[in-house]
Amino acid sequence: MQPDLVWIKERSAVEGHKLFDAARGATNLIQSSSAGPEQDQDTSLTAFNSDGFSLGIDTGEIVNDDGVATVAWCWKAGAGAGSSNTDGSINTTTTSVSTTAGFSASTYSGTGSNATIGHGLGVVPEMLLFKRRNASSEVLVYHKGFASDPHTDYMVMHGTGALVDNATAWQDTAPTSTVFSIGTYTDINVSGGTMICYAWAGKQGFSKFGSYEGNSSSDGAVVYTGFSPAFLMVKCVSNASTDWMVTDNKRSHNKDSAYNNWQLRMNATDAEENGTVGVDFLHNGFKWRDSANDANVTGRRYLYMAYAHAPMVNSNGVPCTATAATGGRG
Repeated sequence: MQPDLVWIKERSAVEGHKLFDAARGATNLIQSSSAGPEQDQDTSLTAFNSDGFSLGIDTGEIVNDDGVATVAWCWKAGAGAGSSNTDGSINTTTTSVSTTAGFSASTYSGTGSNATIGHGLGVVPEMLLFKRRNASSEVLVYHKGFASDPHTDYMVMHGTGALVDNATAWQDTAPTSTVFSIGTYTDINVSGGTMICYAWAGKQGFSKFGSYEGNSSSDGAVVYTGFSPAFLMVKCVSNASTDWMVTDNKRSHNKDSAYNNWQLRMNATDAEENGTVGVDFLHNGFKWRDSANDANVTGRRYLYMAYAHAPMVNSNGVPCTATAATGGRG
């Protein structure tokens, strides 16, 4: 596919998480692990191609260091920069969107006043990530798993803090199927600020956003997603000093134990860790296999973002049927 968001992290070295998207254009990177502004690195990710992406001879921010193991997670939007979305009181500069995949990337300019912005998904977004491009700022996150009223809170991805109750982020107003609301919070809506927002919505059998409660057990509760995950990110909502933990079935896939335990932290520059935080990817969800603070402590609430190894429904949301075949070996 042609990716519209490429999220790259060096696995075997200390280096930040680098995000590139078609809405801002190749070579322009932001980081989930840093408050720093957008950087133009013309030797990093140089192009979004019809079947992947191209990297240059990296002399600056590292995404192509010789001999260093690296991972890239990719999302499809509109196969290009897109065009302006005019559904909100602020018109986006450009919005690249795929309603099938449930993902959009939008750039806009802040006004300093309460506003709405169109996201193009056609359904209510379940996770939003914001970053100011032309100055240092927080990496701000909205997630449906925060609480019963998630629009009253935000979290910061480049840190380890818990929920922050703040009415100036989203105006204490829930997003709709056409727009999300932003208030006067400087890092997402300062006058003269240029911003990027990623918006995600869950798709049955393909992706899911939600929350669960830990139980401090090596036999954790099954968190139902409706598919076997290929990608899983979790973050403790109720307690600080916890990381944005991510695992996947390409780096892990039960290589060294019965479970997936190769972890990276979205908020940190640390190298990949083969730690004790084990997660079991089941056919219909996931289960934690220890009581780590970042994933499974009794009484703590955790949000998650999960994507399927193989979608279990078709594009109309109808569950796939099992098939059987017989034949000899080639």
